[in-house]
Amino acid sequence: MTGMNHAVVAEIVASVLSVEVAVGDRVEPTDEVVLLESMKMEIPVLAEVEGTVTEVVVGVGDVVHDGDPMVIVSVD
Repeated sequence: MTGMNHAVVAEIVASVLSVEVAVGDRVEPTDEVVLLESMKMEIPVLAEVEGTVTEVVVGVGDVVHDGDPMVIVSVD
């Protein structure tokens, strides 16, 4: 998977409460990249891979649906 881009995607319909990364940030699989809210529950979304954030697709207040990309990570 080295040299590829990985999309961190939403797994449910939710609102974006916060975006914890910016373009250029290094992330590890356990790093929180986005915090979602659905049905009054806060749901942290993790990076899943090690790499560098190349794009942040969502912003605070956005509504995401299952499968929507939220953050793009270039895998090292």
